[in-house]
Amino acid sequence: MINRIRDIRRQKGMTLAEVAAACEPPTTAQTIGRLETGMRNLSLVWMNRIAAALEVEPELLVRGEDSVQPRIVARLTDKGAEPLPAPRDAILPTALGTGAPLLCLAIDSAQGEYRAGDQLWLRQVEPEQAARFVNRDVLAPRPGGRFAFGRLIDRQGSKVGLLPPIPGQRQMVIDNPQWLAVAEMLVRRL
Repeated sequence: MINRIRDIRRQKGMTLAEVAAACEPPTTAQTIGRLETGMRNLSLVWMNRIAAALEVEPELLVRGEDSVQPRIVARLTDKGAEPLPAPRDAILPTALGTGAPLLCLAIDSAQGEYRAGDQLWLRQVEPEQAARFVNRDVLAPRPGGRFAFGRLIDRQGSKVGLLPPIPGQRQMVIDNPQWLAVAEMLVRRL
């Protein structure tokens, strides 16, 4: 079994020491390095500890030897498309999330910066966290099984204010939404 610890750690911008310190209980950078390279067996206990430190699901750390994985082969810089020293596995940003539920909003007609055919992936959060997401696009449930979508512009007490993506529309105020879902990734066909 091949592990993906190094790829995920690098994608999250963490050092071996940072992952080691985030483990419960903390461990050494050398131990994490040995687990990454396969010099030490990745047991279920270690897999769970490292996954918690990286804030990913444990199964994301391993893959079968014959699994086909999308590869990152180049990067676009100010000098143009440059090859990587060695191709590495691509990891979807949604797979690196906090574990909170993901929702998907299908865009059927153009709305502001969104085009018909887009998919907007959103991460569900508690309404109490709304202040952290001001000026981000969110989806909020409304009574009767309906939803409101727009830019989060205000939170006062239990009320949140959303500005719809179409210019000229009035602000929507939702009182005490059960949850909010914050836009995390836009998927658009070319």
